[in-house]
Amino acid sequence: MEYLTPEDPFAGSEVTWILADLGLRLVHQRPRSRHGRSGPSVLTAVRVERDHRSWRTTDLLLGLAVPGGTTARIVRSEEFAAAVAGRVLPPRDADLALRTVHRTLEEVSLQRHDLSRWLLSSGIFESWPPR
Repeated sequence: MEYLTPEDPFAGSEVTWILADLGLRLVHQRPRSRHGRSGPSVLTAVRVERDHRSWRTTDLLLGLAVPGGTTARIVRSEEFAAAVAGRVLPPRDADLALRTVHRTLEEVSLQRHDLSRWLLSSGIFESWPPR
């Protein structure tokens, strides 16, 4: 899904994929200017609930920034820690987020931090980011 981001001074739009079976949301922001540099793609742990009519995701506040060509890094850890300490994020969801992000970091590392290669190894054959 791609949608416009009119409030963002740097990004003109955002592409989002829900990788439900992996418990992840993948986001890439497209720069507003054609001369602008795009930032890293971000994989965020999510809990996905789906029925025959809709999908609902809950952001688990922990993710990975995958800049491409360099090492992926864990992001939003301060926000995650505050949510756990404040009991806003239940222990079950906190555990799911930690397991998901660390598993994904290991898998992305095995693919030399190449997100496209990681997607292929996960059985996702669409190119990323979409053109």
